[in-house]
Amino acid sequence: MSGFRSYMDLALAEARAAGDRGEVPVGAVVVAPSGRVVARAGNRTRELCDPTAHAEILAIRAACAALEQERLTGYDLYVTLEPCPMCAAAISAARIARLYYGAADPKSGGVAVGARVFAHPQCHHVPEVYDGIAGAEAEGLLRTFFAQRRGNA
Repeated sequence: MSGFRSYMDLALAEARAAGDRGEVPVGAVVVAPSGRVVARAGNRTRELCDPTAHAEILAIRAACAALEQERLTGYDLYVTLEPCPMCAAAISAARIARLYYGAADPKSGGVAVGARVFAHPQCHHVPEVYDGIAGAEAEGLLRTFFAQRRGNA
């Protein structure tokens, strides 16, 4: 990946903001082929009373609305946590070209573990997937958040 520039720092900023709002600290950023950030979001499931308001879904919705199109062919998505099956299906439906994620999610992941959405024959589009991008920092945010919730921090 010559000339690769990660946008995970922006996704991590969205994750921190989500955590500050009392949401699970997950952030996502959609990047155009030109390198322009088109949309960014953090989890808002509690705030919006919407179980689908995951960072990835919100960022994809915002990017599609900003571009006035239903697909993001050629676009990249950076997310701090391995997408769940719902988000992986949305990534496929949006035709995201490349997915970069930080921390693995052995409990609820839908890419490398669990449902492995992109491995199903029914999956019409499979993005290139790159994992572990700033994974330790993303995992640290999640560990701290849940430790505080349990009163262990």
